[in-house]
Amino acid sequence: MELIPTVVEAYSEKYTSGESDAMYRLNRETHLKVELPHMLSGQVQGQFLSMISHMVRPHRILEIGTYTGYSAICLAAGLEPGGILHTIDVNEELETLCHKYFEETGNADKIKMHIGKAADVIHSLDETFDLVFIDADKAGYVHYYDLVWEKLRPGGFILADNVLYHGQVLLPESEQGSQAKAMIRFCEKVLADDRAEQVLLTLRDGVLMIRKK
Repeated sequence: MELIPTVVEAYSEKYTSGESDAMYRLNRETHLKVELPHMLSGQVQGQFLSMISHMVRPHRILEIGTYTGYSAICLAAGLEPGGILHTIDVNEELETLCHKYFEETGNADKIKMHIGKAADVIHSLDETFDLVFIDADKAGYVHYYDLVWEKLRPGGFILADNVLYHGQVLLPESEQGSQAKAMIRFCEKVLADDRAEQVLLTLRDGVLMIRKK
């Protein structure tokens, strides 16, 4: 299902700050060499993540789901001096590519990449986060939300990607895939959580922005 018409996407890109040369190369290399390149955030969502980070001015960021590192670099743009972004991915084959662009964009000392199961890594991190970005296996969102909540400072934000899941969440339940059903369960959980307030943004594949009261 086409959630946002191609012409609207193109118009949005026209009036959004462009990618740096390094980010353009990362975008292209991901599309040319890596499986499922649609998972990359891209120009508009990347600039959105950067804007949010600049507004929050975080000291600590947690990203669950690194992929090729595009979103991590965008989020790191708003870190306060001395700030660190922890990013987690289970796919060790992409680690070299990620580190290449962390270096090229001047973020090698700001981004700490962890390879392993997200739940295990989150348990091991003795940090308080200002901003969390969840963009990993959809069935795990509910669990990740529970794991990071106590590590999120009051007033901190969680951004959860793909909550519209290609429009499948709008279909009758009998026509929804397991991923779409997982996204609905996650959104329902957040909606019922009186510790949080949230807004669902129709950006790209849907981003749920959550603030810890």
